Amino acid sequence: MIQIGGSKIDNKSRAEYFKERRKTRKDFNVLLPIDKYNAIEKVLKEQNKTKTKWLIEKIDEEIK
Repeated sequence: MIQIGGSKIDNKSRAEYFKERRKTRKDFNVLLPIDKYNAIEKVLKEQNKTKTKWLIEKIDEEIK
């Protein structure tokens, strides 16, 4: 059993969950200089935002 989003599911269901999730989501990974990472992490903590929420906001600004 594994817990995903507040629900416990068995391993077979887990595989199906991630298979479906990959149909609508992609990873976006970058390496940053540690000073820039620490700076943005501090700002986001002060704003009470996750990195995901912040990045989605920035992408939405760019694609409008």
